[in-house]
Amino acid sequence: MTRSRSTLALAFASALTACVTVEATPPTTANVKDWRDEVVYQIVVDRFEDGDPNNNFNVDYRRAASYHGGDWQGIIDRLDYIETLGVTALWISPVVRNVEEDAGFASYHGYWTQSFLDHNPHFGSLEKLQELVQKCHARGIKVILDIVTNHVGQLFYYDINRNGQPDIVFFGGGGNGPGSRNPDQPSNLRRASEWDPEYDSRGVQGFTSLGENGLAPFVWLDQPEITRMPPSPPEFANPAWYNGKGRVTVWESEGNLNNPRLDTLICEQCSPAGQPCAPEPGCAGRVRFEYVREQEMYGDFPGGLKDLRTELPEVRQALIRVFQYWIKAADFDGFRIDTLKHIEPDFFEEFAPAIRRYARSIGKPNFFMFGEAFDGNDALLGSYTQGEGVDSVFYFSAKYRVFDNVFGRSAATREVQRLYEERATLDDSGIIPEDDPTQPRYGVAPKTGGVTDAAGNGVPPRDLLVHFLDNHDVPRFLYDFPDIRKLHTALVYQLTFDGIPCIYYGTEQGFNGGPDPSNREDMWHSGFATNGETFRHTQRLVALRKQHEALRRGRVEFRWTTEHTGTEMDAGLLAYERSTAADRVLVVINVHDTQTSRTRDGDAVMTTGFPAGTVLTDVLGGAETYTVGAGGTLDIALGPRAARVLVAR
Repeated sequence: MTRSRSTLALAFASALTACVTVEATPPTTANVKDWRDEVVYQIVVDRFEDGDPNNNFNVDYRRAASYHGGDWQGIIDRLDYIETLGVTALWISPVVRNVEEDAGFASYHGYWTQSFLDHNPHFGSLEKLQELVQKCHARGIKVILDIVTNHVGQLFYYDINRNGQPDIVFFGGGGNGPGSRNPDQPSNLRRASEWDPEYDSRGVQGFTSLGENGLAPFVWLDQPEITRMPPSPPEFANPAWYNGKGRVTVWESEGNLNNPRLDTLICEQCSPAGQPCAPEPGCAGRVRFEYVREQEMYGDFPGGLKDLRTELPEVRQALIRVFQYWIKAADFDGFRIDTLKHIEPDFFEEFAPAIRRYARSIGKPNFFMFGEAFDGNDALLGSYTQGEGVDSVFYFSAKYRVFDNVFGRSAATREVQRLYEERATLDDSGIIPEDDPTQPRYGVAPKTGGVTDAAGNGVPPRDLLVHFLDNHDVPRFLYDFPDIRKLHTALVYQLTFDGIPCIYYGTEQGFNGGPDPSNREDMWHSGFATNGETFRHTQRLVALRKQHEALRRGRVEFRWTTEHTGTEMDAGLLAYERSTAADRVLVVINVHDTQTSRTRDGDAVMTTGFPAGTVLTDVLGGAETYTVGAGGTLDIALGPRAARVLVAR
């Protein structure tokens, strides 16, 4: 029998400094054989389906930034739809209790934690969450929980002027108006929001007209009507557990990063000894990167989300136990970890192994953790997967360079191969060896207790990258590239390439919302139709991935890529094979918007891994057949924005 929520919370609280001893529904998940076999479907719970009107408080459908009523019962009600699409794993938005609202925006997304232990009542009861996971498992669907380890919601303010109330503080004069010749009123106006002050590496300073007066105190709020109260468990209300340095600002001036401290750092570290400031360009770039990383890791996330001091052992242990609790309480199969790059990588060297050990101890040996490092720098992404870190990352490098640039803007398909080969020069930890950057270092030991394949072998992070076209943080693909053909060819690539595909809810319905919150549409407006062109296309691709081992786990061999994007014979052509010992699939895509292109360039013709005389059939839907020529050659003409998935028959 499942314990009551209060009993679970008490069990956790008493165990915070020892170990998790909560009782919940025993895990029923069959062990995941290989996460590369899964197709993930991302759901923002509040926007998917409203299954229980009894939890519809503070709902306003007219406002994009309000709660809209979606809940866990709604997902349960639509499991037939999800199963019809064919996806095999759900990634659901955070389940913990949040600050209800802040500055006119609601916490429907789940990223403003107030209590790490309590569930969000907007979405139902803990028992309903357990029911959701159980019913998913009964259908063979895994459930991944979105978690936040970087910050809490805006639960305190910095009392910069020490008057005991949150203010927007102005110091200095506003200066003269246009045309004024008053020499006594220069403009030196300084503004600071005590909710969200700008970054200060020393910590946010108290300040009055008499000058700075030490670190600004934290003032916790007690506003139960909007759940803005000190965090739970109470250990998280310790001011020493927060960095207290103010808001990250480097993104606001990323082009030049002009600020006095950075200028000083560059001069001190990059100028020849004994000479005036004359920094060397390479060194200046390194210092600039390190300064950006400092702010990203230790600053508050914009919007007043207070940054946890995850360097502290006691903070790490508290977070480990919080999320061990949720694995047991609701039987989750993996974590998607928010704001990964805003935490020092060393944190995950401790967090990830502890989570793996706990999951394994309760019968989940293949618990999967991937993180959101909102960055296209492979070296930075890899710093979180090295050693015992997370298993994988949301692969923004491919989002920017492949899905947007190649499939969206018709850039050269050679970029797809280039990114793949750059990734292949990374070792299993995602870090290029310093002794010889031109040589990959293979054979790195797999993570202790990390995810494995069906044979029990560790799978390196570069083979587990999570590929996405869009998500809740970026505009819909169709918003940026309003051409359904582009979406369809991008889906072909996503669902036939390596790694783990992740489909954002509504993509299969042709949703085209712009930046947040427009990209978080109400799914019920689609009617959950299963007869639309994009739904059927996605469904077919998911089915093909399930049918062909090569599309899930096969090695990648590029057969044709090109730098041509104009009127050349092969402009826009991309071809690659996925193969295992028993299965081989050839995928050919044309990303050119107007031209029929061929897999040849003059006398050079594409060579495949199929023997001469093999008849290949398009299983994507066209049913065309092609015969492989001498030496495995294949000359295919493909119309604009067309694709073929070819297998031997």
